[in-house]
Amino acid sequence: MPTVKSCNLNIIGITAALLLSLSAFSAGPPPGKAHKVLKLMGCRFEITAVAENDTLAWEAVRAGIEEIDRIEKLISSWDSHSQTSEVNRQAGIRPVKVDKELFDLIYRAKKVSALTRGAFDISFASMDRIWHFDQQEHQLADSAAVTEARQKTDFQKIKLNSNDTTVFLAEKGMKIGFGALGKGYAANRARQLMSAMPGVVGGVVNASGDLLAWGENTDSEKWKIKIADPMHPDRPVGWLEVSEMAIVTSGDYEKFFTCQGKRYAHIVNPKTGYPTTGITSVTIICPDAELADALATSVFVLGREQGLDLVNKMDDVEAVVIADDGSMHQSANLNLNYY
Repeated sequence: MPTVKSCNLNIIGITAALLLSLSAFSAGPPPGKAHKVLKLMGCRFEITAVAENDTLAWEAVRAGIEEIDRIEKLISSWDSHSQTSEVNRQAGIRPVKVDKELFDLIYRAKKVSALTRGAFDISFASMDRIWHFDQQEHQLADSAAVTEARQKTDFQKIKLNSNDTTVFLAEKGMKIGFGALGKGYAANRARQLMSAMPGVVGGVVNASGDLLAWGENTDSEKWKIKIADPMHPDRPVGWLEVSEMAIVTSGDYEKFFTCQGKRYAHIVNPKTGYPTTGITSVTIICPDAELADALATSVFVLGREQGLDLVNKMDDVEAVVIADDGSMHQSANLNLNYY
């Protein structure tokens, strides 16, 4: 599966794969609005809340930030004190009891792995030191090292015991990581918390390419999201009006390397151990940011034809795929407004 997605996307600015347009409020006394840009989970987050007044809007933003920070402490594989790190340390040794929240997240990740026939796999983390996506020219990694890491990547070797909520990685050297799932889950949780607060009528959580919008940004308007051309990020290719919807983009325009002139994306195919080629960006549109996050990575690995075929078989899921030749392809039922 994919490695950690780029955390440097400027979603609000014109250099991103997604551009968020916050239109002016309609006539009458404007509701309150709060907007905060900060670094969370090692990435740029932008959190917006619309409420009956400014005080309520800022309370919602603060609540969203606290929830994202809590989730980071739970799932981070970089924090040696996290439950995820303990699961990794005990790989091949013993099961580790975890909170039900983490257990359920891993369970859902395995479901996506089965759905995508292994194109998505959170045990990809054993490959985290093999590839360097620094936009420089490199030789391909040693094949023996790739083979060894790939043999430790198998979602079926993540053993879950629902009776006591334990997680066991069956082989020493296995690791799990949530780089292609965690920000989507955090966006979901922040939205759930913020939208349930009295007086909050809408908002956006933008987690470095994992964008989740709900409610309205005016008395009658939805949120307008522009999808940019990764070849020319200042030129949006189309736009959508959305509410209660996640739009997640995974792209290779910031994290990649080249080898003999060929470009390799930062997303690694768990079945081969090698980075993907042929696709520049994948955008997934669906109501759930966690699922959209996982599917964006999966389509990258599956490739354009198999990836879109998977999306077309799913309810309430749409996709836009931009190939490395600049051609754009979309799922069957997506109504994208073109410029």
